[in-house]
Amino acid sequence: MITEITLKEKETEQKLNGFSFEEIGDDHLYTGIETPMKSDAFDISDKDKKEKISILFSEIMNVMGLDLTDDALKGTPERVAKMYIDEIFSGLNPANKTKIALFDNKYQYNQMLVEKNITFYSNCEHHFVPIIGKAHVAYISSGKVIGLSKLNRVVQYYAKRPQVQERLTNQIAEELKSALQTENIAVIIDAKHLCVSSRGIKDETSSTVTSYFGGAFNTAEKIAELQNTLNY
Repeated sequence: MITEITLKEKETEQKLNGFSFEEIGDDHLYTGIETPMKSDAFDISDKDKKEKISILFSEIMNVMGLDLTDDALKGTPERVAKMYIDEIFSGLNPANKTKIALFDNKYQYNQMLVEKNITFYSNCEHHFVPIIGKAHVAYISSGKVIGLSKLNRVVQYYAKRPQVQERLTNQIAEELKSALQTENIAVIIDAKHLCVSSRGIKDETSSTVTSYFGGAFNTAEKIAELQNTLNY
């Protein structure tokens, strides 16, 4: 089945911006702020998804020549399936999205609040290898505040998807803007991509930095203040 699908896709391969997928190679494509999802993505239960992934991953291992009767490998397809659905790609399912409660800003704290060094693990959607990084998020209250842990949870929810860093940055920012009812949001992500360090160009020292500055943060003065705070 996999071979037939692969051959069919090769036969109908379309060019993107005049280039074939082979010519694009390792270059990252960023098609929009929404994670590309099928309309029927949740017609199948998580249980059924895990069963199907287990079968398909068994086939991948078999094609690679691995002995699935060996005690060390027998449970691997099931473990991978569980990891995909329940852990590293759990952010694909809206049911796993954290609920955010707003509270009145009774402290009357009207300066920026910064949650820095939020460690996250994501996966590159082009090679399905890890993206490991830290996110820094900040907001200025519009009269409402949220619990600090919810900032971390928003980052983790969107990180647990096949991602590109630009989309991850914008998704976190848009979610916080909506939740906090303010444009005064800043998001900075500094991450290491294993698709760069462990394969391809194999550059182990570089990292990628992306940022979003909205509302009051979109000024040179506020950006400098935020950078100074992050450097403490």
